[in-house]
Amino acid sequence: MKKTDIGQLDMNAVRMIGDEWMLITAKKGETANTMTASWGGLGVLWGKPVATVYIRPQRYTKEFVDAGDQFTLSFFGGDCKKEMGYLGKVSGRDEDKIAKSGLTLTDVDGEPAFKEAKLVLVCRKLYEDDIKPELFIDPEIDGKWYPDRDYHRMYIAEITAAYAAE
Repeated sequence: MKKTDIGQLDMNAVRMIGDEWMLITAKKGETANTMTASWGGLGVLWGKPVATVYIRPQRYTKEFVDAGDQFTLSFFGGDCKKEMGYLGKVSGRDEDKIAKSGLTLTDVDGEPAFKEAKLVLVCRKLYEDDIKPELFIDPEIDGKWYPDRDYHRMYIAEITAAYAAE
C-alpha cells in the first residue's frame, strides 16, 4: 500500500460504506478485532478530514475501539463481500474470526488493517457519544432500528493517514 493524500482521492462514501461495506479494526494490547460496518460517514469537521462510525454496545470490537486512541477503516471496493459478511456475523469472542476469514491482518502505521484492502484509513478518535432516543426528531427511527434499545456509540475520528493499493 502507498500512503496518499486523502484530499486527492476520488471517493463516494455512500457507495463505499453503504453498498460495499468497510471493516472497523482496532487493537487491545497485542490482539486485534474487526467488524463489518455499513453505517458511517466521511467528511470534514473541526478543520480536519474525519470518519464517523457507529458501533452497538454488544459488539466485541467496541471494546477494542474503546481501549485505544486509534482504529482503521479498510475498504475493499466491493471485493471480499463473503469474507466481510462472515466477519460481520461471527464474534471474535467465540473464535479467531480474522484467521478463519481468509483475510490477512497487516500493520499500517502501527494499527491493524487488511492486506487485501484497496484503501485503509488510519483514524484517531476525537469525540464519542451514545445515540440518545430522546433526541430523535423522527420517532420511527427508534422503533425500526432499535427494538432492543441497543443504541450505537458514535465515534468521530480524524483521518490521520490514507493508504491506497498500488
